[in-house]
Amino acid sequence: MSGGPGFLSVMADCERGLGRPERAIELGRSDEARQLTGDDASELRMVVAGARMDLGQFDQAVVTLQTSDLDAKRTGSAAARLFYAYADALVAAGRTKDGLEWFLNSAAADLDGETDAEERVAELTGEG
Repeated sequence: MSGGPGFLSVMADCERGLGRPERAIELGRSDEARQLTGDDASELRMVVAGARMDLGQFDQAVVTLQTSDLDAKRTGSAAARLFYAYADALVAAGRTKDGLEWFLNSAAADLDGETDAEERVAELTGEG
């Protein structure tokens, strides 16, 4: 690994795995992080949001994921994963109705069935 900006999400996720969510958040605030765009930036935001959730900072996790990439018209793996992470953070923050909406968006975007968004919808609606 070269350690370039494209690997920041992997490095931040490693920090989370090592029990250092604060370090993952620091990587998300770095100069290198500000260079990221598109899916690379979204991936890092998802990791940072996960680190926030590790720390019980659910509202901050929600805010971390609120960008223009949260466009329910998007489809594909990257969109489905982002929508799922956002939905998960919303539910953790006590915003179940909003979370349900974004799990539905994730399921619609998930053309390859990579997430369990449909199962989460069933769980939240009592149909599972």
